[in-house]
Amino acid sequence: MIFSEFRFVAFFLAVFCVHWALKSNRARKIWLLFSSYVFYAAWDWRFLSLILFSTVLDYVIGIRLEDSEDEKVRKWLIRISLIGNLGLLGVFKYLNFFIDSAIDVINLFGFQANPYVLDIALPVGISFYTFQTLSYSIDVYRRHLGATRDIVDLAFFVGFFPQLVAGPIVRAKDFLPQCLTKRRLEMVDVRGCLVLFLIGFIKKAVISDGVAQFVDEYFADYGDYGVGSTYLGIALWATQVYCDFSGYTDMAIATAGLLGYNLALNFNFPYFAPSVSTFWTRWHISLSFWIRDYVFNSLGGWTGLNARGLWNILVTWTLAGLWHGADWRYVVFGLMMVPGLIAQLQWRSSPWRRRIPIPAVVGNIMTMWWICMALIMYRADDMAAAGDILRAYVLFKPPDTATSMLGDRLQWLLLGLLAIHWVSYKGWLAGWWRRFGPWTFTTGYAVASALVLTVVHATAEPFVYFQF
Repeated sequence: MIFSEFRFVAFFLAVFCVHWALKSNRARKIWLLFSSYVFYAAWDWRFLSLILFSTVLDYVIGIRLEDSEDEKVRKWLIRISLIGNLGLLGVFKYLNFFIDSAIDVINLFGFQANPYVLDIALPVGISFYTFQTLSYSIDVYRRHLGATRDIVDLAFFVGFFPQLVAGPIVRAKDFLPQCLTKRRLEMVDVRGCLVLFLIGFIKKAVISDGVAQFVDEYFADYGDYGVGSTYLGIALWATQVYCDFSGYTDMAIATAGLLGYNLALNFNFPYFAPSVSTFWTRWHISLSFWIRDYVFNSLGGWTGLNARGLWNILVTWTLAGLWHGADWRYVVFGLMMVPGLIAQLQWRSSPWRRRIPIPAVVGNIMTMWWICMALIMYRADDMAAAGDILRAYVLFKPPDTATSMLGDRLQWLLLGLLAIHWVSYKGWLAGWWRRFGPWTFTTGYAVASALVLTVVHATAEPFVYFQF
């Protein structure tokens, strides 16, 4: 069940009506928790056991961490939480990757090893809810957060369905306080949530799904296209993945908001970022700051252009790449961020920064060129294909077989989308719909929704980030 399916609308309407009809705050949380488990079970009910395991594990660990004054005991407790949560993530997401990589290394040294792949399905959203539960136990360990004594609250925090399968990655310190006070419908910005949901739906079901066919066409036969089509295909892929993921986030935030709960901003016009470091404060913000707070800063952060600083940033971005997928392409994607980040960090402290000011638009173009180059690793079928596409992208050397052009007038579609994105970035469209009266708004919203439904695909496409 995904947000762009019609059955989700029926599901949510039932959840919404019952939620606000209940009078007790605890009854509401139990209802939403039950509904969240039903939502997740729509994929595979067996994987609910993993969520329950992580919830119970960190509930017990959290209480013991808060009650214990012995630092040795507390260190062992946080290790148990890390091993338990990351162990599940490792088995279900990375075991086959490590087995295949080990076999490749053995074969490299001349020994023969037969490939053996386990039939392990990847649970939807495991990367997201694992990081949520870990943030809770780590914050309790650091004494940044008190342990919750109500397992319903913790289970609700872990399993709340809007962000369960693709984020934002919610922090316990931000969400658990909301569980303690009763939500009131009159405090909900219903109109704002409805508009945000429709915007997210348009991003996903109209734009992302609409350009997906051209992206698939390019990456399936990239050898047939020249440099111009290569840039067009990669730009369309950047459009697809942004509209897909930010569209999901918009709908998640809107859905949670209609139920009275606030989720953090996860995207803030990243494609207008003037540097790679700024890009990662605007793209998948909840993941970027999670990795900064719990990985990069724990290692010691940026200590300058020295062995320690380089080690910290390389480890951080290797893990960030692996978070996105169990494949060397994702590791390369993460490591491709490192040169851009180091250049940005060094430029900040350089005396040349004041002598040679770089206009924001130049920084933005350079950043997007770099990000699009890295995004090739996301979408290419394998390293060989990624290498061929990178050669055309970076060296302007198309394959010898390049004879085709991608699409017809697609460049004008991209320019139109860019113009709309720019207008939104400048805030010129913000809140204009609030000036309408209730009946005018309702009628306009219904007409706009009907028009949107006439151009969406008959079958809802899965979200790209579900694979992570």
